[in-house]
Amino acid sequence: MHGREAIATLFRTEFARATMVCEVEQILEYGEWAAMEWRDPLGLRGCGFFRVRDGRIVFQRGYFDQLSFFRQHGLAVPDHCLG
Repeated sequence: MHGREAIATLFRTEFARATMVCEVEQILEYGEWAAMEWRDPLGLRGCGFFRVRDGRIVFQRGYFDQLSFFRQHGLAVPDHCLG
């Protein structure tokens, strides 16, 4: 996904689906790169990787168990997640 509007639309849509809480466990930095490990109060865990240039995130990738997230929040699994 590219561009501020596409990112903003994704976050508006996803954050409207469930109450999400991210408690940072640790942040590691090396040059332009950072990694964040997190957990939520329901026990879900994940991590995110970021590349930052000139104070802006130019790359982000995150990992967590999306199926567990859907189940914890009583959400239907979207068809595009079922393969």
